[in-house]
Amino acid sequence: MGQPVRDYLLTLCVTAAVTYLLTGPVRKFAIAVGAMPAIRARDVHREPTPRLGGIAMFGGLCAGLIVADHLHNLKSVFELSNEPRALLSGAALIWLIGVLDDKFELDALIKLGAQMIAAAVMVIQGLTILWLPIPGIGTVALTQWQGTLLTVALVVVTINAVNFVDGLDGLAAGMVCIASAAFFLYAYRLWFGNMIEAAAPATLFTAILMGMCLGFLPHNMHPARIFMGDSGSMLIGLVLAAAAISVTGQVDPDTMRIFEGSERGATHAMLPVFIPLLLPLTIIAIPAADLILAIVRRTWNGQSPFAADRGHLHHRLLEIGHSHSRAVLIMYFWSALIAFGAVGYSVHSASMWIVFVIVAASAVGLILLLMPRFTPRTPHWANRFVPPRYRHRAKEQASSPSYDEKPATVGSGAQQGPADAQMGEEGPERAPVAVGVSGVNGATAIGARSRFPERRSIDSSR
Repeated sequence: MGQPVRDYLLTLCVTAAVTYLLTGPVRKFAIAVGAMPAIRARDVHREPTPRLGGIAMFGGLCAGLIVADHLHNLKSVFELSNEPRALLSGAALIWLIGVLDDKFELDALIKLGAQMIAAAVMVIQGLTILWLPIPGIGTVALTQWQGTLLTVALVVVTINAVNFVDGLDGLAAGMVCIASAAFFLYAYRLWFGNMIEAAAPATLFTAILMGMCLGFLPHNMHPARIFMGDSGSMLIGLVLAAAAISVTGQVDPDTMRIFEGSERGATHAMLPVFIPLLLPLTIIAIPAADLILAIVRRTWNGQSPFAADRGHLHHRLLEIGHSHSRAVLIMYFWSALIAFGAVGYSVHSASMWIVFVIVAASAVGLILLLMPRFTPRTPHWANRFVPPRYRHRAKEQASSPSYDEKPATVGSGAQQGPADAQMGEEGPERAPVAVGVSGVNGATAIGARSRFPERRSIDSSR
């Protein structure tokens, strides 16, 4: 069992390394081709920042699949299943549409159609839902049309849920990485714990997805030097949906009968992360909830469900006083709690201590939500290991402006403090900032525009 773990770790590391190394050149390419739109009123960042980060992530995906195809313990996934090729085909299509959208701002209906076509491409090549485990009934086989429609719906919902939550630096990549880690543990347990070979593709997909996110995060953490754009958010959403479809619609509950005593017992035991319609909601519950709330809010206000606004969950965290970084960490916390809680419950559904742990962690999360201005300070011996805002400052610096109060130099990409993240400083309406009028080293949280009095053009010689 140790050898497959090393193979997965190698695949993850290669994917992360390729993604990380490609992101720098991709950033320069995005600046050169002008894939750096002006700041809109709903945006949180303050400087025009290049997109097209999905190009590097797609390169990491391809590298991960190539490496896995040449590893002894993972090669069987490509020999016994056509799902990796189906994933690559659908990913290539959705990635191409995303690249065009990052550059030319495609219409929302065109992107929706492309998402459905990408899902159909995967269905044609065999990556589809074949049956559903229904509580109290057992396995229900689906017709071809039923499986196709359910697969397309699952892909579209997951892609848009990830795309909707991509509003803060490092938020989407980090949340998907957390969901992938929980999903990997679940799929790996099915494959090597219960010896279910059909779970092998999903295990590989989630390992590669973790590598894609981990390789991109160093460039995307606040202040971000590059955004993944739709080319990245739709790509990782499709990979996550493909893993859910693979492990849910392809694994027959009959294969687990000997472990639970009956097919009906197996269905009940694996229910928390087994039904396809619930799996994306348990794994990415935060972005899915954000998606549903956004549709209801916009429809209630007489707007199109695809109309952009500043009412997402991460925007509301900033409104109540959380800094940019803390809002992202809070979203990470809730994603990890829901994803790992669901996986833990699927393993030991009869253990009450899991419920108590989830309730206690939820209480801690609520306290963090209600204390936006609390800034913890670390011991002196740990100063070198934490960000500057959490360090103890020398007494002689007490009278000087704090780190959070120092204005950032234009184009320096310096991180700003909690006060800069509050929306109330400017209100919801902000004048757009033209592309190329400021440095493009990264996005910063919202702050008073007067703190950026000088604008200088981008030096093309750098």
